[in-house]
Amino acid sequence: MIKIKKPSLKKLKWGVAGCGRFTETSLIPALSLLRRSTLISIYSHSSDRAKNVAQKFGAMNYFSDYDEFLNSNINSVYIGSANAHHYEQVIKAAKAGKNILCEKPLALNSSQAEEMVKVCNENNVLFAVNYVHRFHPLVKKARELLNSNLLGKLVSINLNFNMDFPPGDNFRFKKDLSGGGALRDLGTHMIDLLRFFGGEILTINGTLDKLVYKSEVEDFAAAMIKFKSDAYGYFNVSYNNKKAFNRIEILGHKGALSIENLIGVKGVSAKLTILLEGEAKKAFRKRVNKLLYALKSIQRSFLYKETPAVTGVDGLINLRLMEELERQCS
Repeated sequence: MIKIKKPSLKKLKWGVAGCGRFTETSLIPALSLLRRSTLISIYSHSSDRAKNVAQKFGAMNYFSDYDEFLNSNINSVYIGSANAHHYEQVIKAAKAGKNILCEKPLALNSSQAEEMVKVCNENNVLFAVNYVHRFHPLVKKARELLNSNLLGKLVSINLNFNMDFPPGDNFRFKKDLSGGGALRDLGTHMIDLLRFFGGEILTINGTLDKLVYKSEVEDFAAAMIKFKSDAYGYFNVSYNNKKAFNRIEILGHKGALSIENLIGVKGVSAKLTILLEGEAKKAFRKRVNKLLYALKSIQRSFLYKETPAVTGVDGLINLRLMEELERQCS
């Protein structure tokens, strides 16, 4: 007889902390598409902002007090606040027994991140980090090709994530709230993808700069890494480019692949191109909401008490790598 695993929760009752643009235009709309998730409560330091978002999406409760928010009949928390608030909010949510999805980067520093992981483990709560690019079907297919050795020995991975984001009132331009600029905001995704494709990273070297926009934080970051497998990786990210060919390129000894229209764009089909020795070029297109794919995976892990695909430990490792690059450039 085959035993069917039953969920530990019948439904996820979400509380959303932080009412930034991404939360309002992407996270909550995607969450509303999940049949076994429901939005219960909204938290913001601004009561008016919390009320407006709650009314827009039909949430029953809104709060400007985080402790009251945690006591509002929720069992799962999304934390999309400014980076500086992740630490305290994750710790409190964990001690309240809530499963947690936290935005990246995990915290302002790795010491905070270590404690966040520790407290989640001590309180037996699941701790996921919102690295959405991993969940796109074409990214998963690319990883399968790598793991099947169709490309031969991995040689290098090249990633780009460039956009135009002039300095303003956004917390990302205030170092005490963000911890840094383009590296912490965009580079963290690239480091996570490098690890997803190539495995763990031995070394990282590169540069941070303020090339176009002069603010408290860098508008450009680039790095070369070396994997434990002896392959290499490269990424560059920036806030200073109005038009960019953001793409993924993976080179192996026997072939290569690229993924276009995945990073930094919405509403278009991503394209995976595969070049293999002795075969004709192949191309596949897929248009999906990668955030929705990520949330489906997280929903399952929370319902069935399974380890998330991207954990707090992943967030900690990625943060340590960013800190090492920042240390070299200080």
